[in-house]
Amino acid sequence: MTQPRRFVIEADGGSRGNPGPAGYGAVVIDPVTGETLAEAAEYIGVATNNVAEYKGLIAGLKAAKALVPDASADGAVQVRVRMDSKLVVEQMSGRWKIKHPDMKPLAAEAARILPASAVTYEWIPREKNKHADRLANEAMDAGRRGKQWEPSASTAALDTPRPSTTADLPPVSGPPGDAAAGAAKARAALASRPGAASPAAPRVGWGAAPDLGAPATFVLLRHGETALTPEKRFSGSGGSDPELSAAGRHQAERIAQSLAARSTIEEIVSSPLRRCRETAAAVAARLGLEVRIEDGLRETDFGAWEGLTFAEVRERYGPDLDAWLASAKAAPTGGGESFAEVARRVSATRDRLITRYAGRTVLLVTHVTPIKTLIRLALGAPPEAMFRMELSAASVSAVAYYADGNASVRLLNDTSHLR
Repeated sequence: MTQPRRFVIEADGGSRGNPGPAGYGAVVIDPVTGETLAEAAEYIGVATNNVAEYKGLIAGLKAAKALVPDASADGAVQVRVRMDSKLVVEQMSGRWKIKHPDMKPLAAEAARILPASAVTYEWIPREKNKHADRLANEAMDAGRRGKQWEPSASTAALDTPRPSTTADLPPVSGPPGDAAAGAAKARAALASRPGAASPAAPRVGWGAAPDLGAPATFVLLRHGETALTPEKRFSGSGGSDPELSAAGRHQAERIAQSLAARSTIEEIVSSPLRRCRETAAAVAARLGLEVRIEDGLRETDFGAWEGLTFAEVRERYGPDLDAWLASAKAAPTGGGESFAEVARRVSATRDRLITRYAGRTVLLVTHVTPIKTLIRLALGAPPEAMFRMELSAASVSAVAYYADGNASVRLLNDTSHLR
């Protein structure tokens, strides 16, 4: 029985503006040797990141098909697609529904290129998709010069050293001797690359630190204003769940514009409360992304204090307020959540999200207490540090989480997009 031809496709796309000048890149790889069999890239004009990513997928599938004359026949080819777009991988795998009208025809086109049984999809961190990413950027650079990408201009392969063994590549059927020979070819190809280091070469200086890869980066967005915000009233998860005010909706649009211009957000996760969902929806509409709801990002339950100002709580529940200010274990009057309880909830949510979004940049649309808690925990600061942070409506903060467990606070309370 003839064995199917097996390929790995790595594909990517991007836009500088989202929407903005866009391009894609795709590479077809021999899974045994790591050899590049085909490259494709194109500047596609103004488009969103997601459109560019789908275009890259389509180009990669077509390039693989062109390598096998009877690729449409069942069992003729087997392809593993690797992309750093969770959206495309999940949609093409059939796990996420395709809602955006621009995505549906592109997904349908991709599905028609090869038999469905011949293609599987795998999400990979961005740092493992450098070859396709470089091709996409080369295409966008060419477009900026009024030209199209040409294969002779490609330097992408130099950015992406292939594995020195085939251990992390897809399994390939065939006699053991074939696999061993392929692994030897891969090692020889790597050793012959310009600048390739000897396996025994020591690491010195900064290079002695382990390569932790790209961190999971959480961009922390406080929701826009509600009617309660300018009056500085307690507004948690146990109150009226207010909607955004007119000012809050304007703030949401401003931050959506700003994040679209930066073109770095890959996923959006929101608190279940209405003001966050509305803020997240405004951003998602601009970025062409879906919003995932995470209950652990909800605001503190302020119990009997919900809807009251600080002065009103002081007047009615003075001793309880003093206890709350003095200890993270003290809860608001009437069975609300203590800061200690919120910290346990938020840290558990943080850990789940770090695992889920390793190496990706994720927008978390949430509230004052969860954001301050994430910042405090990243800094290793005591609970009383919560009272020493300013966090404005629709402000942006950011924390990066690395594979060794360390965290780095990169931004706090940025409101420049509102000015």
